[in-house]
Amino acid sequence: MTTGFAIFIITWTFILVGLLAIGGFFMFRKFLKKLPKEDGKSTLDWEEYYVEETKSMWKDSEKKLLEELVSPVPEIFRDVARQKIAGKIGEIALNKKRKIITRDILIEGYIIATPKRDHKFLLKKLDEKNIDVTPYSELFQLSDSKQNS
Repeated sequence: MTTGFAIFIITWTFILVGLLAIGGFFMFRKFLKKLPKEDGKSTLDWEEYYVEETKSMWKDSEKKLLEELVSPVPEIFRDVARQKIAGKIGEIALNKKRKIITRDILIEGYIIATPKRDHKFLLKKLDEKNIDVTPYSELFQLSDSKQNS
């Protein structure tokens, strides 16, 4: 075996192990989200429940706004992000006993469901849509402290 071929095999082995580790990491995260909590439902079960319960509460304008807000998310992750965010929005709407999902509830749920690192993209998108973020500044602060805890 030549030295070049041995280096190729070793390099390919590291690449393959690295890719398998990355894939395994994401599969493990999905597995953890599917594990039932104390109430017998998993995180994904609750997301699906809230989306199903609030399906009729969405107006076309709010659906369109949600699509615009998730547009910066890479397409491969967009469906997962949309499901998670819509679930949180639905949870908030049901907890507040609202009949429809308003823009305020949508933005509140989006802020809460979005990791802190993505808030700058959200702020940029809201600014593009000429939406005042002042009423939501407290939510950004709560989200920051929740991320740090």
